Amino acid sequence: MADIPTLDEFREECLAFLDANAELKEEQKQFVWGEGSDDVALFEEVDREKERAALAKAKEWRAKRYDAGLGWISGPAEYGGRELPRSYEQLYQSLEARYRVPEQGFFGIGLGMVAPTILAHAIPEVRAEYLPKLYRGDIVGCQLFSEPGAGSDLASLQTKAVRDGDEWVITGQKVWTSGAHYSDIGEIICRTDPDLPKHKGLTGFVVDMKAPGVEIRPLRQMTGGANFNEVFFTEVRVPDSHRLGDVNQGWTVALTTLMNERASIGAGGAGGMGMASLTRLAELVRHFEVADDPLVRQQLMDVYIHFQVAKYTNQRAMAKIKAGQMPGPEMSIAKLSLTNNLWRTANFVAHVLGPRIQANTGEWGTYAWSQLLLGIPGMKVAGGTDEVMKNIVGERVLGLPKDPGIDAKTPFKDLLVGTQTAG
Repeated sequence: MADIPTLDEFREECLAFLDANAELKEEQKQFVWGEGSDDVALFEEVDREKERAALAKAKEWRAKRYDAGLGWISGPAEYGGRELPRSYEQLYQSLEARYRVPEQGFFGIGLGMVAPTILAHAIPEVRAEYLPKLYRGDIVGCQLFSEPGAGSDLASLQTKAVRDGDEWVITGQKVWTSGAHYSDIGEIICRTDPDLPKHKGLTGFVVDMKAPGVEIRPLRQMTGGANFNEVFFTEVRVPDSHRLGDVNQGWTVALTTLMNERASIGAGGAGGMGMASLTRLAELVRHFEVADDPLVRQQLMDVYIHFQVAKYTNQRAMAKIKAGQMPGPEMSIAKLSLTNNLWRTANFVAHVLGPRIQANTGEWGTYAWSQLLLGIPGMKVAGGTDEVMKNIVGERVLGLPKDPGIDAKTPFKDLLVGTQTAG
């Protein structure tokens, strides 16, 4: 590995690249919905033609970054990385945030969840095939976990993979798959041995999303968007070389992805501030002339402080991952913090705007926030429901007793009678 540049030298390198290829944002009134936020795509109404054009621009920017040595700053050199400390990656992200660059949310799942799992569990040939392409933006990845009957209880999934020589044949259905319609590969967890306990008979694979037998159908959200999809697999063939980890050890693979997912979701935009930065919120209160209201000022700082605490917690977790340790159950806190902070933000904006949050008058800084408000319930489900996250934190972090399970032996009518009697 070449000598590591100092942070100052690296800063100058990054600024030279950014100055040559992007424009600085205006310092004032940065709140323009859809600009400068990796997360906004979750909440916008989707025009597929515009989405394809935005993806093309995003790929072009990603390739430009990668070719300049800034695509995978902390990654292994053998797979296209630069092997610099994670602090260098954080420095680049903070610098890029000052510039107007194409929307990069298309790569969030592939780089935040799928790529780390491929790095941890795929054979070297598969790592070499996919990791450089993912980080350069040549391909996009998605995550195929949830099913109609297996969401928070992921181990109950029923999509099956049957071995046929050097291949596996996958049949089943996945749901709530973000970005499946523009993804090239997907990480999928399948049941490979139905006779084993539900956590034991699972295996992970990398699947070609363009392969024969893959059908993708959009799911419309109440925001008007359709970023989620249901995906059907009908005898889709996957080479055994594309298996992630050992046969029937897919639960370990899934945990790697889930912990990175919760870290990625929780850490997005400095702990979630990408959509609701202090600058945007401060400009909002100035525009509506409530910046001197002590209650508004207190609420604004409450939002800011909670995001900052989440950011520092996530940075400690990222340092742990960089040191080669597996993300632990404490990463569930990151995901909980994000959804709580988004609710806190929505409540604050609703307090400032009042009815203007839902009435499209065309006035600056008003109606677009309703998309955030409507999108938050989806975030409370994504990456594990808030209720499941609380159970994980309570049981595995705080050591509290397990949540009582369902009494499957007692008929529901008897349980109901018992409840009424007790009342």
